[in-house]
Amino acid sequence: MNARADFGDRAGTDALDGLREASDVLAGAGVELDVTSATRALYTSDASLYRVVPAGVVRARHVDDIAAVHDTARAAGLPVTMRGAGTSIAGNAIGEGIVIDTRGLNRVLEIDREARTARVEPGVVHADLQRAAAPHRLRFGPDPSTHTRCTIGGMIGNNACGSRALGYGRTADNVESLKVLFGNGELADLGPGTPYGDTAQRLADIGAAHLVHLRTEFGRFGRQVSGYSLEHLLPERQRLDRALVGSEGTLATVLEATVRLVDDDVVRTLVVLGYASMADAADAVPSLLAAAPGRLIACEGMDARIVDLVRAKGTPVPELPRGSGWLFVEIAGDDVRSLVGALVAAGEPLGWRQVDDPRESAALWRIREDGAGLAGRSLPTPAYGGWEDAAVPPARLGEWLRDFEALLVDFGLQGVPYGHFGDGCVHCRIDFPFHPGDPASAGVFREFMTACATRLRGYGGSLSGEHGDGRVRGELLPLMYDEQSIALFGQVKAICDPDNLLNPGIIADPVPITDDLWPVRQRATVRAGLRLLHDAGDLGTAVHRCTGVGKCVAPRPGGVMCPSYLATRDERDSTRGRARTLQEALDGTLLAGLADPAVDTALDLCLSCKGCSTDCPSGVDMATYKSEVLHQRHDVQGIRRPRSHFFLGQLPRWARLLAPVARLNNLLLRLPFVAAIAKRAAGIDARRAVPEFASSTLRRSTRRRPMSPSEPDVWIWADSFTDHFLPQSGTAAIAYLEAQGLRVEVIQDDACCGLTWITTGQLDRARSIVSRAARALAPYVRSGVPVIALEPSCLATLRSDARELCDAVEVDVVADGVLSFAELVTRLDLPVPDLSGVRVVAQPHCHQNAVLGWDVDQRLLEKAGAQVVRVQGCCGLAGNFGVEKGHYDVSVTVAETHLLPALREHVDAVVLADGMSCRLQVGDLGDISAMHLAELFAAHRPSSH
Repeated sequence: MNARADFGDRAGTDALDGLREASDVLAGAGVELDVTSATRALYTSDASLYRVVPAGVVRARHVDDIAAVHDTARAAGLPVTMRGAGTSIAGNAIGEGIVIDTRGLNRVLEIDREARTARVEPGVVHADLQRAAAPHRLRFGPDPSTHTRCTIGGMIGNNACGSRALGYGRTADNVESLKVLFGNGELADLGPGTPYGDTAQRLADIGAAHLVHLRTEFGRFGRQVSGYSLEHLLPERQRLDRALVGSEGTLATVLEATVRLVDDDVVRTLVVLGYASMADAADAVPSLLAAAPGRLIACEGMDARIVDLVRAKGTPVPELPRGSGWLFVEIAGDDVRSLVGALVAAGEPLGWRQVDDPRESAALWRIREDGAGLAGRSLPTPAYGGWEDAAVPPARLGEWLRDFEALLVDFGLQGVPYGHFGDGCVHCRIDFPFHPGDPASAGVFREFMTACATRLRGYGGSLSGEHGDGRVRGELLPLMYDEQSIALFGQVKAICDPDNLLNPGIIADPVPITDDLWPVRQRATVRAGLRLLHDAGDLGTAVHRCTGVGKCVAPRPGGVMCPSYLATRDERDSTRGRARTLQEALDGTLLAGLADPAVDTALDLCLSCKGCSTDCPSGVDMATYKSEVLHQRHDVQGIRRPRSHFFLGQLPRWARLLAPVARLNNLLLRLPFVAAIAKRAAGIDARRAVPEFASSTLRRSTRRRPMSPSEPDVWIWADSFTDHFLPQSGTAAIAYLEAQGLRVEVIQDDACCGLTWITTGQLDRARSIVSRAARALAPYVRSGVPVIALEPSCLATLRSDARELCDAVEVDVVADGVLSFAELVTRLDLPVPDLSGVRVVAQPHCHQNAVLGWDVDQRLLEKAGAQVVRVQGCCGLAGNFGVEKGHYDVSVTVAETHLLPALREHVDAVVLADGMSCRLQVGDLGDISAMHLAELFAAHRPSSH
């Protein structure tokens, strides 16, 4: 039975019967086939332009699961698609049958130091393999920009390369042997010296029968990745394991791989060369390669527009030489100095810089790694993958790049080129004029892709230089290869996968490139409660910021995103998973709009930490989208709100009402039965401590201070949390600032930022609260006297969420004018205390990290002489999240990813946590009293007198 059929959202009765039977058979083998709409929605897309609904998903935990799926799917006529991290830009990790998620097959089986090889399962993440090899001073050579989450199986599937393939080779060059299951059911071990089975022998026979053709048409240059790598069928180059690399899961499924490792004890040096344009940079590549033959590890092109986007986000960028395009050239060896001189002389740049600081080098490589996501938002309108990674022989790169840019102009398109210039491979995101609900708007896309493919053939280029053909380029293969080559692809497919079981529609008998495009699908219109400033007020556009690059599903991320995924390891609980759910709710068929229970489930464990708003290269802000969706579900569609929204979601209101009886309230809540009733009524988890209310608010306690007839030097805004729960932060700030000879007053106006209403989606009420706060605070800011905020989440609300709610001038005045404590100390250049010998474990609030930044605070601490240990991730409490019933276990697990291990490692350290949430979590789980920066400075304050 041919497995190519429609098992997506248009499946018929026979298909559904076959699916049920397959599910029963797999269950008998201990394999779960998940056919729920919620799960299928998560796997409808990868990082490509395409949406294909799978019939079901299997999360493999053992290689035997794969064999069971193969057998069952073959019998049922269901296609099978393999998927690693789902970061495919070509659309080769989505399919209409059973999708197998291999990330559970994540064992590094062996590291052989002597042979310099690693034996791994296909779901091993690239970065985890590097960690396993590092103690042996080895590494896996190819390193795609998605190395923090891409799997070795996925890299084998599309012959991934990455920045350092110039020095270390492609994935194909680093495969030593494979254990595979062909689509025809044959299990095979492939590699040097292994005996051939029937399938392998038939493939070898194809090589023997077409010697001249394969020698002239295949393997012409390193980045000829498109199609099948038939050069490996030639007798003199015969490596059938490597012939399967880049076949995109259409011929066989990898069960185990042995890969080559390279030495990692060399010191690498980065040299940045600046040019007037990207084409000029490309012109220099052949001279650079000739000046240091075999010595360049990487030679990457970077457009100034991508760097400008990073700067616009407030992220520091190391100094770069003059130019609008740069080459990042990495070299190694004892003769680096002379080599740098030779490269500069050969490259003739406008300017150059040798980057010796490892931190600066890492920052520049991080910009390059985030290139795909950044490029997608570097133009006035969204830019898409498509003509994404074409490659030409490096000697013709400059010529091709100018021709390509001329084609963009001819079609009225814009794109930002960057990529692996040393290998002749160019990445580019392009602003194709797709329109939701208008399939005809894909016409320009088809015409441009066809024109590029036609023009590329004249350069002897490859449609794909590392991402594979997938759905986006397969139909164009006849424009690159002649009829004989295309026929050979069909013969190879027929030998390995005669039933078309594996990833049908890819490479052989490809689907049209305009089928299943998600940007042209009809999209529901939502009248948003937020302004959604970065997406023209359109929620659909906002959630489609997520293009699937998957930085949020990295097992060990370097930032805050995504704490809930780190806790559960479930795709549903990642930023991408939530975006996929919202996309499907707005323009898919699996979910019944935003009211669908799957939407509630997907958003339930979102901590609203805003980590994704800065860590995601595409700028996804799931906290904002969650607020909007909660507003739509509860206030627009009338779904009943949970109790916690009325209590925790309106905490400042209750704090204000209870302030006169705060002492009595605290006494009552110390009684176990009263606390239990209160927690149940408020929706608080029984294991959580209820925070104590301040016996006297900050505003009340400072009213008794003698007032000066003139204006103070500093105003302190008493946000709701500082005022009612942590007034000691305010009094400490006053003490420190007055010790410097400043007169300080607390603003007595009631000016709540509305944060708790915002995070629970009570947007109409939040808008009123924010507007009142802005009107109250604006006169103080306009007076010219500095106004400071002490609770970072409230200050972040003024700077970001307030603008999303209101367009009043006062909102902008307050957002631009209110400072943090650290910003004030820095602006006024106040003396800092001597903290020499003091170790500080600092947990920045997630909203501070995302909106305000914590670098100013860190520089102050280091200036004071403190030894700073910065906790990288989220504390896990995140406002009302970790307090709510049903979230406690996840909250604790999140805390265990970064915070609690840091506290256990540094038991004698001062714990710094400016945010109330973080302080509560540290106290609840660590039994430690954390301090605000103002308290630390006040306790060690120097005097100006």
